[in-house]
Amino acid sequence: MFWTIPTIMTWARIVAIPFIVAVFYLPDTLMTVADKNLASTVMFVLFALTDWLDGYLARKLNQASSFGAFLDPVADKFLVCACVLVLVHLQRADVFVALIIIGREIAISALREWMAQIGASKSVAVHMIGKVKTVVQMVAIPFLLFDGMLFGLVNTHAWGMALIWLAAVLTVWSMVYYLQKAIPEIRARAR
Repeated sequence: MFWTIPTIMTWARIVAIPFIVAVFYLPDTLMTVADKNLASTVMFVLFALTDWLDGYLARKLNQASSFGAFLDPVADKFLVCACVLVLVHLQRADVFVALIIIGREIAISALREWMAQIGASKSVAVHMIGKVKTVVQMVAIPFLLFDGMLFGLVNTHAWGMALIWLAAVLTVWSMVYYLQKAIPEIRARAR
């Protein structure tokens, strides 16, 4: 099930990354900063929505696959990490936040891989705190990409900064949670 509709949507998130990044390298004579912000925000939101849609379609069309289950979180992590790095480059996010978010993704991915190898993947299955962290990130990132007043009412930079720091806190919290769940297995294997 390599080329199902849900898997193609997942691939689209990966393919979108260079386009979101490239927008900010276009000359200001071609696109204003505000237009770049809007274009990157719209692309991020559209492609982030495919994360929900591809899972829904995989279940609805009975096209769930082990490859799709592998690729989906990888695509999410690529998209989030790339956008966080762009935000650091644009000085809209702190490098410390980026280190927390990217470091956690690497650590938990490695932990899950190891736990799967020893047959204990259920102990580090996705938990609600991880889902909340993801939602907060997925709201913070487009707010920071937009970096302006939304509908003349919402200061997306201020809200985005608050949310990205909240995401960093939730990131640490979820990492601690998953590590605590894995510790019994780690101790059992260390003997």
